[in-house]
Amino acid sequence: MSVKVEVWGEYACFSRTELKVERVSYDVMTPSAARGLLEAIYWHPGMKWNIDRIYVLSPIKMTSIRRNEVQSKVLASNVRAAMAGGKNPLYISTSRDIVQRSSLVLQDVHYVIEAHFTMTEKAAECDNHGKFQDIMKRRLHRGQCFHQPYMGCREFPARFREWEGGEIPAIEETRELGYMLWDLDFSDMANIQPLFFRAKMVKGVLDLTDCEVVR
Repeated sequence: MSVKVEVWGEYACFSRTELKVERVSYDVMTPSAARGLLEAIYWHPGMKWNIDRIYVLSPIKMTSIRRNEVQSKVLASNVRAAMAGGKNPLYISTSRDIVQRSSLVLQDVHYVIEAHFTMTEKAAECDNHGKFQDIMKRRLHRGQCFHQPYMGCREFPARFREWEGGEIPAIEETRELGYMLWDLDFSDMANIQPLFFRAKMVKGVLDLTDCEVVR
């Protein structure tokens, strides 16, 4: 069973994985970001979201912004030491670690996400496609969510609603997007691997139904 969800926001940053320090966004929302956005609206261990298409409704515009970030993080070794009674610090000093970084982000984004879900082995006997479909539709109608959906970064919140139907007015642009992040492979938690695919937007539509995924 499929759903179509309209999402929009003032800014978005779907960060390119090859750029580590200063963030640069892909031109279009990634499949993993779309999946994460739908999971923010409704998540259940008995289902898995699969993204079929992403429709781009607004022209692709980029802008540069500067943000305050920190250049370090609390080490897991410090946490383990503190749990054993050590005195290792479990905080980040913003006065010492704060740094300004530039980001190239998308501005005034507007998409329609077309997706379907499949049942997983964690589904209970009482779970079924119709139940999950009804819950998702009620949440979209009421504006409810599991947690605040966002456009790639948590500081860029997304607004959402169910697509009301009819033809989706995607932009007329066709663009080669190069290799884009598809998702992360969590099958081996000790060695999480990124997955990529060669993306092409055709008349404003990123079709994900028949993609060759590579590591």
